[in-house]
Amino acid sequence: MDMTRRHWLSAVAALPAALPAKAKAATAQVTALPARTAFATTDIAYLDNGSQHPVSLGAKAAIDAYFAKRMLDPAAMGYKLDDDGLRAKFARLINADPDEISFVQSTTAGEQAVIRALDLPDAGGHVVTETLHFFGSFALYEDLSRRGVDVSWVRAVNGRIRLEDIKAAIHKGTKLVALSQVSTVNGFEHDLKAICDHAHAHGALVYADIIHAAGCVPLDVRASGVDFAACASYKWLMGDFGLGFLYVRKDLLPRLTRRNWGYYGISNFATHVYPLDAPGNTVADFDFTSDAGGAFAIGTRSHTVIAQLHHSLDWIAALGVDAIQRHAQSLIAHLREELPRRGHAIYTPAEARTPLLTVVLPDARKKLAAPMAAAKVSLTMSANRFRLTPSVHNDHADIERFLAALPRA
Repeated sequence: MDMTRRHWLSAVAALPAALPAKAKAATAQVTALPARTAFATTDIAYLDNGSQHPVSLGAKAAIDAYFAKRMLDPAAMGYKLDDDGLRAKFARLINADPDEISFVQSTTAGEQAVIRALDLPDAGGHVVTETLHFFGSFALYEDLSRRGVDVSWVRAVNGRIRLEDIKAAIHKGTKLVALSQVSTVNGFEHDLKAICDHAHAHGALVYADIIHAAGCVPLDVRASGVDFAACASYKWLMGDFGLGFLYVRKDLLPRLTRRNWGYYGISNFATHVYPLDAPGNTVADFDFTSDAGGAFAIGTRSHTVIAQLHHSLDWIAALGVDAIQRHAQSLIAHLREELPRRGHAIYTPAEARTPLLTVVLPDARKKLAAPMAAAKVSLTMSANRFRLTPSVHNDHADIERFLAALPRA
C-alpha cells in the first residue's frame, strides 16, 4: 500500500536521515551483494555505472525528504541540510581531514582550480600528464602548452602508463604531475604512492582524478601522498551531476595563489554600508577560512545532491569499499573468461582491480547499438571500443544477457 501524505510527513519528521520508513527498511535489509532490492526494479541489464550510476531507493527518499522541506510542508520544517557533515563523510572515505575538502561542481572544475592555484599558465613551468588521463582534460593541457607551459605527455603501452616512463618525464623543473588514478578509458590504475614519492623528490606536486576510484576501489590519500584530488559524485559515489569534491593537502594551502573569492569561503564578515552597521574604513571586513573551502569554494552548490549523498556515502561505508570491489571483480572475472572465447581483445590490463573492462572493437557503436538495444543491455559504446562497468546491483545474469547479445568479433 502506498503511503498517505500524512504518513509521509510523519516519516520525514521522525527519521534522522529523513528517509520514509518503507525505503529505510528496504535498504537496511541489504547486507550482501548484489544489492538489487536497494534499487528500483528494471528490465534493463544496466552495465554502464561508470558513466552514470543509478539512484538507489534510499537516495531518492533522501531527495524527497529535502524537497518536502523546499515545498514548505509543515512537518518537514525541522529538516537540516548538513554540508559540513557531508564533507566529513567524504573525507573519511578517502582518509582525509574534513578541512582538506571543498565542494566543487565537477572533477574538471576541481582540476582546473588546481591549475589556477598553481598560477598556470602565467608562471610557466613543466607539467607531466598521460594519455590514459581523462580525455576531457586533453584540451586543457594542450592549450597550456600553446600558452607557454612545457607539457610532457606520457603515452600508454599495452594499455598501461608505465611507472618508469612517468619517472623519466619528471625532472627538477617539474611543477605538476596530473593523472587519473583509475583511467576512464580502460580501468588502468596507477601506483599513486610510487609516483608521488618520485615527484616529491624532484619538487613536483601531484594531482589525481579519482572519479573512478572513490567509492569503488580502496583509496587513501594520506598514504599515497597525493597533493590534490578531485571527483564528481554521479558515478561510483551514487550521487548526481552538479556536485563533487576537491581534496587539497592542508600544508599546501598557504603556498597556493588565490584565484577564488567565494561567499562560501568567507568568515568574520562585517559590513559597513547598511543601516545600523558599525562604521569602518572599508565596505566590509572579512577573512577567508583557512581550510580548502576558504581557498576553493565559490558560490551555491546542489543541495539536492548533498541530501542524496548523505544516504549514498553512508550506504557505501556500511557495505565497505573492499566488498564493493570484490563484487565487481567477480563480474569482471566472468567477462574476462568469456570475451576472448568470442574473439574479443580486452584492453584493460590483466592486473587491474577496478570495475571497468574495455574491449577494442572497430566500429563498436555501429555493431553493438542494435543488438544491445534489443536485449535491453546498457553499456558504454564508443567508435572503436566498448566498456562495461558493473556495480553493486549487477549480478551474473546481467553478464550472461550481455554475452548472449554480443556478436562475435
